[in-house]
Amino acid sequence: MRLSAMGDVAMTVPVLRAFSKQYPEIKVTVISRSFFKPFFDGIPNLSFFAFDDKQRHKGFPGLLRLFRDLKRLEIDAFADLHNVLRSKIIRTLFAAIGVKTAYVDKARAAKKGLMRADNKIFKPLPTMFERHAKVFQQLGFPVQLSDPEFPVKPQLTGELLALTGQKHGKWIGMAPYAQYDSKVYPTDLMQHVIDKLSENSAYQIFLFGGKNETASLDAFAKAKGNITVVAGKINLSQELQLIANLDVMLSMDSGNAHIAAMLGIKVITLWGATHPYAGFLPFNQTMENALTADREKFPKIPTSVYGNKQVEGYEDAMRTISPDDIVEKIDAVLNTQYPILNT
Repeated sequence: MRLSAMGDVAMTVPVLRAFSKQYPEIKVTVISRSFFKPFFDGIPNLSFFAFDDKQRHKGFPGLLRLFRDLKRLEIDAFADLHNVLRSKIIRTLFAAIGVKTAYVDKARAAKKGLMRADNKIFKPLPTMFERHAKVFQQLGFPVQLSDPEFPVKPQLTGELLALTGQKHGKWIGMAPYAQYDSKVYPTDLMQHVIDKLSENSAYQIFLFGGKNETASLDAFAKAKGNITVVAGKINLSQELQLIANLDVMLSMDSGNAHIAAMLGIKVITLWGATHPYAGFLPFNQTMENALTADREKFPKIPTSVYGNKQVEGYEDAMRTISPDDIVEKIDAVLNTQYPILNT
């Protein structure tokens, strides 16, 4: 069970894909919001159960109804990958009827030590993927994450192909926004990154975001021929197909980074108030591709686990990440596999 948010749900996928491979005789049912169902498509022996918080599963009576719905599945074990009030209630009800349960340890005390301004304990914590795997270990199913497999790149067809065109050169995905401002790279610097990358005619750039960000993304694109704004034009399944065909994704510390990573795409992440040491480095990615704000100039970083807390005087922390360094990092990632001649 993992109900939200998008990035957190995406972080369960690599663990469940590994579980399915290592325990092909075990059936898994994922309980989450219907919107996230495409994340789990193609994983063998996995079924999806839609949590309906608007009607059937709304409120406490709805949770009791959810428990009755799940009880009909005759499950043998319950893995709580959320550990919030709703999942705790369901977990407790299953435990009461003798079903083995386990839940994810969110390490709140350790994260508090990493976030505090004074006497900060600045060291990497276990990743969320390791924490999820530990839940299954507690249920009797150790999961190895060291040799991951990813889905085959899908062919683009129909409306999506009409939007993207056939693939030529290298495809770069960019997701310039995040839920909180403290995690968003400054607009002028991001514009510099986009403009610089667009000078390379071998690059096709796709800008991702929410429907409410379409106008801002259009402004970034400046109607350039090798930049396509996909926000508001495709559904989630199409978005996953497109991301699976990228050569690299540039993202804030946000859901787009985890979606690309779960599909096996190399991800370059930008970090402001948050830091990958909290355990949210995208799956199978390297610290070298996580560009963080300068801690010599802003020693209190990380100041927040999720970016929802802003520290006075730290508003410009992300300006210490050079836009030219970002461009060079993208070029380096692409040139590692594909030599490209700049125009």
